[in-house]
Order: sequence, then C-alpha cells, then structure tokens
Amino acid sequence: MTSRQLDISASIDPTKLDRLAEVAVKIGLQLQAGQDLFLTAPVEALPLARRIAEHAYRAGAGLVTPILSDDEMTLSRYRFGPDMSFDRAPSWLYDGAAKAFADNTARLAIVGDNPMLLSREDPVKVARANKANSIAYQPALEKIAGFEINWNIVAYPGASWAALVFPGEDRNIAVAKLATAIFAASRVDNDDPVAAWAAHNAALRSRTEWLNRQRFDALHYSGPGTELTIGLADCHEWQGGSSTAKNGVTCNPNIPTEEVFTTPHARRVAGHVRSTKPLSYQGSLIDGIEVRFEEGRIVEAKAARGAEVLNKVLDTDEGARRLGEVALVPHSSPISKSGLLFFNTLFDENAACHVALGQCYSKCFVDGAELTPEQIAAQGGNKSFIHIDWMIGSDKIDIDGLRSDGSRVAVFRQGEWV
Repeated sequence: MTSRQLDISASIDPTKLDRLAEVAVKIGLQLQAGQDLFLTAPVEALPLARRIAEHAYRAGAGLVTPILSDDEMTLSRYRFGPDMSFDRAPSWLYDGAAKAFADNTARLAIVGDNPMLLSREDPVKVARANKANSIAYQPALEKIAGFEINWNIVAYPGASWAALVFPGEDRNIAVAKLATAIFAASRVDNDDPVAAWAAHNAALRSRTEWLNRQRFDALHYSGPGTELTIGLADCHEWQGGSSTAKNGVTCNPNIPTEEVFTTPHARRVAGHVRSTKPLSYQGSLIDGIEVRFEEGRIVEAKAARGAEVLNKVLDTDEGARRLGEVALVPHSSPISKSGLLFFNTLFDENAACHVALGQCYSKCFVDGAELTPEQIAAQGGNKSFIHIDWMIGSDKIDIDGLRSDGSRVAVFRQGEWV
C-alpha cells in the first residue's frame, strides 16, 4: 500500500474493522474448520482482507486464496488495450473458481471500488467487456445462484467511493464517514455484533414465514410511474437473512441485508415500473430507468442516464429482459433512514424494494436443492448470464399480494409493511 493509502486507512476505526472481519467469517460465511476460502478484494481493501484471512485461519480455514483488483489496471485496459480484448474474459479463472466451489470452497467478496470508475469510458466497450465477463463467469455463477456453497459479500470504505458518497469532504473525513455508515449498516458498531445479527435474522425470518403462509400468486405495485404485476414462480419460497446452503452451512450471503426475497415467474410480469434510485453497474451509473413488461419480458426500456449501457445489458441474452428476483424492503430500513445514496447495490438495494434482471436463485423454491434446471424453468425460474438488482421502492409505493382466487391482501402501504 502507498503512504497515502495508509494515511487514509488510519481514518477507519480498527476495532470496528476487526469486528466486521469477524462477522464476515462467523456470520456471513460461518466458515467451517478445514474449509478453503476464495477471497476477492480491491487493493485498497487490504486492511480488511488481511483481518478476514486472520479470522478465517483462526476458525480453522484450510487455505485462504486472495485475488486483488486495481482501478488503475482496469483503466489501462480501456485506454491502451486492443479492441479485441473487450470481447474476452479470463474463463480459465472462473472455471477454476467453479471447480473450487464444487470442492466446497467458500466464497467471500469485499466491495469498495470506485462505483464510477468507467463512467467516462466508451459505453460500447464497457458493455462488451461486461457481456464477455458475464458469459465467462457463468460456471461459477451457477454455483453461487444455486447456493451450493456458503458465500458472503462485505464492504470496505474505499477513498474514491467515499468521495462520491460525501462530495466536497476532505478525503480522510469522507472515508471516516463512509466507514461509520458501513459499520452501522453491518451491525458492528456495538459490543456484540454476533448477537445483533442473531436478533436481526430472527426478525427477517418472521417476515418470510408470514409471506410463505400467504402463498400469494402475484404482487401488485402501484405508485408514481409504476403500475406493475409480478407473478410469483410456482412453489416459490421467500428467503431472508441467514439461509442454509446445499453444503449444509447456514450463512448470511449479504452484509448488510434488510430484504426478504423470492423468485418471480419469468413469464408472468406485466405493466410498467420506474426506478427510484440510481443503479451503479460495473463502473457506470444508470438512472431514471423506466421499463414496460409484456408476458414477463421487457419490451420497452429507457433511462435518463446510462441508457446505452442499460440496453446493452438487456441484450446480454434472452433471460436478461426477464426478472430473476423480487425483494421487499421497508422504506424505514436503517440504510434508507441514513439518507445516503451509496452508489453500491449491496447497500442501496437494502434501502428500497427492488427487482433483479436475469438469473434466479434455486433456493427460492420449495425443495429447491432437489430441483433440476429444467424443473426450475418449468416452475417459472429465469436463467441468464446476469443478475442485476435495481430499486423500485419508495415511501409512495403500495404493494398488494394477489391470491389465485382473486382476493387481495395489503402488504405495503407508502413503503412500509402493513
């Protein structure tokens, strides 16, 4: 790390950073003795990555294998790389990751990169690179989406990210503020974060149990710019908080998390919807998204910003224009109440109800671990190279649960659970 990076990292409370590492290993992953760990992180997040490695080995990890990314190297590709490089991705790396996951290696990703890193680069090249990466990543994504192993995502307050969230602040102050926000959202700003997560998981479980008892056929959303009916997959199951992977380990894939979510029916979505927060995707910002669905497929799409990137994403494959996830988050969630726009889906999706384009999660079906891909598709599950969440909830959105007999049950009013 450079002296400047060390100076910035001094703005981050070391005790809370260590708690975050401990929570990532003990709650996020619930790493098992003898289990290997595949860890990815931006170079700037080395202080957190090192603490995670320490806690992993203390928990009995077999081998921790880190891979680091660097913003300057990424930009070098766009500025000096040959045109043909944007249609390539390191499939050998993702094939290796898929093999590792098949051998029960756990997966942990630290996010903290500059969300706007590629905003000034050629959007066509960005889209091509994203598509190539999505295709190459598919073998590994299938293991994650199928919840075959325990996995987790946590965040580190990178300086460029902090400057975006807190514009005009001194870099050290911005990093300190973002660190404070991350620690609060991740429930490590108290003396017993493990107990705090146990209580939070219990609250989310009560929501999923209620929704699963209702057996809704669809959800209907209404609000400014939105009149949308999302059919739910046959034998869908709501999930939230901690879940048990196919390898038998109960983990919290996302830290933080405020959502309960399930699988929509890929062929039964109709109406129009408007995004309520910007989507930061692969270094580009997409804002003011408006789409119209017919028979589950997006047939019209526009955006006030990033429209070209959005349309390239939608053309990734057939499943990219269909939904793979629907999630409910109250407007009063702690992340929403913070009043911050994080420009990072891990946080912003936990401030509002959202949907995801692309790949569904097999765990969001009754007995999903036993279903074949063909059975999942027959029950309405979507398949795609991508899985991209974007926010459609606010304090002006109402949601009703629709039963197959035509009856309605109020679920959300003005962005809150009824």
